[in-house]
Parts: sequence; structure tokens; C-alpha cells
Amino acid sequence: MINNLQSNTLKPKKISDKKLFSFAVIITIFILITALIGLGFLNPYWIQIIQFALIITISALGLNLIYGYTGQFSLGHAAFYGIGAYCSAFITKTLHNWGFFSFIIGLIAAIVLVGIIALLIGLPILRLKSDYLGIATLGFGIIVKVLFDNADAVILGLGGSRGMLGIPRFTVFPLTYLFFVIAIVVIRNFVFSDIGRSCISIREDDIAADCVGVNTTKYKTIGFVFGSIFAGVAGVLYAHLYAFLHPSNFDFLKSIDVLLIVVLGGLGSISGTIIAAIAWTFLLEGLRVVLPPQILDWRLVIYPLVLIIIMLIKPMGIGSGMEFGFLKPEDKRDVKQV
Repeated sequence: MINNLQSNTLKPKKISDKKLFSFAVIITIFILITALIGLGFLNPYWIQIIQFALIITISALGLNLIYGYTGQFSLGHAAFYGIGAYCSAFITKTLHNWGFFSFIIGLIAAIVLVGIIALLIGLPILRLKSDYLGIATLGFGIIVKVLFDNADAVILGLGGSRGMLGIPRFTVFPLTYLFFVIAIVVIRNFVFSDIGRSCISIREDDIAADCVGVNTTKYKTIGFVFGSIFAGVAGVLYAHLYAFLHPSNFDFLKSIDVLLIVVLGGLGSISGTIIAAIAWTFLLEGLRVVLPPQILDWRLVIYPLVLIIIMLIKPMGIGSGMEFGFLKPEDKRDVKQV
């Protein structure tokens, strides 16, 4: 009996078919896009658009963790996006002789800085609920935008309202895709962890969660900090993709864009967020390419109409009740997603 118990304990856990299939799909997509780039079928413009789609997906996954899984309505997500971008850009410009190592230092510094700021901001404001929390995070986002506008008065090299130039270009497709996959895997594991289940219980009913012993303030803060860090990482990649930063890149409307992606994809759906972020990016850029210059501004009319139609057809979001492959719960203990 003891031998049987030991053999069962030492027996390696079998990798599920859906995990293997998901891994194969991830590798296939990477090989396909890399081949298209290598063969010249994708020009630099569309390569950049693909990378931006992956970057905005990382940011949206972070907000989905805050709003979709923890239920905390945030309108200041672009602020953390910008903090990560400016922090890493300043370091890579300062340490430009260090090459890619400067990017690694900038990435780590951005993660730490965003995490600390999110913690300091989250502890007081996450005691608020619903619209009041949204207003508080909106105020934080506006403050950060004003600081970016006047940053050159405090730290030379940040550019202020003129923008920040001369940022080294380290963001290439393989690196962006790697961070995209890491973001999906980490958030998936977070959601199905004990911490993730606690966050979901708070979203469903924070009073009931508090009554059964869940430390709601603690888990709200963990979800907020964790989601904000993903926005910071997305900002790092953005800064080193375009090599230029301007405060207008991180204003209130950018927070609304990410919020639209999360709601359109479906609150609490990783797959829906991915689909919505990529579709949102290519819809806007596709209209820019297709429409004649004389009516180019009409894309700002067509785009909202498409959003309205989608929400009428799928009011709970594109990914409501749907997850791809290994993103689905592995056992009955996993909390059912919205």
C-alpha cells in the first residue's frame, strides 16, 4: 500500500491535450507571422500595428484583472501605462551605452515603480466603490497626465509637453510576442489560484466575501497592483516600439479605449479581451487604410457604430462564457467565469 502511495505521489502529472494544443497554436502563430515578416509580405507599418495590438492586449488584460475579475471600476489605467513607459525610457536613454541590458534594468525599474505607486494609491481609494472609485482613479490619471506635461521642470530629459525623443528601439516582434504569451499565462494562473478565487468572490459580493473571512481590502489591493503592473509592462514595450513619448499618449481617452476593449471582450474573459483588443486595433487601422483621405474622419463614426452593433448582438461581450483551450478551468473547483 505504501509503495502504491509512493508511486502515485512520484508519478508526473500528465499534460492535458488542450494545453498541448494551445501551445502548438501559440508556436504556429509565431512561426507564421515571423515567416511573413521574413518573406517581406508584411511591411514595417503592419509589423508595428501587430506589435501595438499585442501591447494594447497586455494592458487590457491588466484592466480585465482589475475590473473584470475583481470588480474594481478604474479610469486611471493609462496613468500606469505612462509611468511604465516614461520610467523605462528615461533609464534606457541614460544608460544607452549598456545596450539591451539597459532595457532589462528599465523594465525591472518600471515594474517596481508602478507596483509601489499602485499600492500607495490603491490602499486608500479601493475602500471606495463603484462610481466613486472610478472618479478617484480618474483624478489620479489626470494628475499623472499633468505631471507628464511639466516633467521637464523637475527631471531634465523627460521632455514635458514637447515629448520625449531619442528612446532606443528595443521592442521587436519576438520580444513583444513573448511578453504577450507570458501575460496570458500569468493572468490565467492568477485567476485560477486561491488569490484569484478570492478576487472573484469580491466581485460577486464583497459583503458576503467579507462575512466568510475574505480580507477584501487585501485582495482588492493585490488585484489592483497586479493589473497595474501589466499596464506598466505594456508601457515599457510601447516606449521602445515608437521611440517617442508624449503626455497625450496617456490621457483620459486612452483609459477609455482600454475600458472599451475589456467591456467589448466581456468582463472576466481572457479570450474575449484578446479578441477585442486585436479586433479594435485592426478595425481602426483598417479603416485608415481603406477609407479615402477625403472621408478619413468618418472612421470615428463607423468605429462607434460597429461597437454599438456588437454590444446589441453580444451585450455581455464577445467572450462571455467562452475561453480558449487551456484558459478554461481545469477542475470543478475553479470559479465559473462571467
